[in-house]
Amino acid sequence: MKKFVNDPKQYVPEMLKGIALANPDTLTYVPAYNLIMRSDSPSPDRVSIIQGSGSGHEPAHVMTVGKGMLDAACPGDVFSAPPMDYVYETTKLLASPKGVLLLVNNYTGDRMAFEMAQELSAADGVNVKTLFIDDDVAVQDSTYTVGRRGVAGNFFVMKAVGAAAEQGADLDELVRIGEKVDSVTRTMGIALTSCTPPAKGSPLFELGDDEIEVGVGIHGEPGRRRAKLTTANEMTDEMLDAVVKDLPYLAGDRVALMINGLGGTPISELYILFGHAHERLTELGITVGRSYVGEYCTSLDMAGASLTLVRLDDEIEALLEAPAEIAARVF
Repeated sequence: MKKFVNDPKQYVPEMLKGIALANPDTLTYVPAYNLIMRSDSPSPDRVSIIQGSGSGHEPAHVMTVGKGMLDAACPGDVFSAPPMDYVYETTKLLASPKGVLLLVNNYTGDRMAFEMAQELSAADGVNVKTLFIDDDVAVQDSTYTVGRRGVAGNFFVMKAVGAAAEQGADLDELVRIGEKVDSVTRTMGIALTSCTPPAKGSPLFELGDDEIEVGVGIHGEPGRRRAKLTTANEMTDEMLDAVVKDLPYLAGDRVALMINGLGGTPISELYILFGHAHERLTELGITVGRSYVGEYCTSLDMAGASLTLVRLDDEIEALLEAPAEIAARVF
């Protein structure tokens, strides 16, 4: 597998250095902790928001650091939770008088690292709370987690709590908002190919030319079933039906619809999926109030996509509409 890689062990540090060099006025890089942080953080007027997780999901999370989103991200190696001391030191560095909120996608390694860091930070006098994100409907338990996985829906939690923090909300209010958004967010993904971590140099799993993995996780974890490749519309239906029935979303609901690329899917194909999902939702009497198409939470170079719905109300929609400035900006 051909990749732009020097030393696989330096893959993450070299990526982080590049992100910092591309954004010298807004981001600060602390190599000792794989830390990318807002240069204006911590602020005495704002709760600091931190997320970590493994690398390989970019733009989540290191490229979503910025005004109205995360204050910092301290990732681990590719598909590996950050070491506990990275999270602990990051929490101390970002400690604000208003507190620190740790966002955690629900994977066992991430939970352990962040919960231990929270306990140590609290013992040091930091006002810190943790919020777990578990939007994946595909499976209840998987290779990496007990309970549901946190996948692309984490974007909406980040966006909502980031906007509220920018507006001055306190720590308890951010936890309430984040839990509210997580409770009405559901995601399902399908993989067309595996992905290839730089340190491994070969695909994590094998899929035949005519096979797909339905309900794949963002680390390549197995989903609900292995199936035969079919049409774009049929694959959209599979994801949409699983998501709609889970909450469930009902006629009269207003939703945000996201089609998220997993790293190796052309944007044109994502819009094909979006178009059919939008039409299907309209047929069900569900209004698409906000639209998101692109790469938000990837799995390296995996060809595939996930579909996310968020049930909107006035509060959530206003927070999603609030301005944000992040490292992954296109223009």
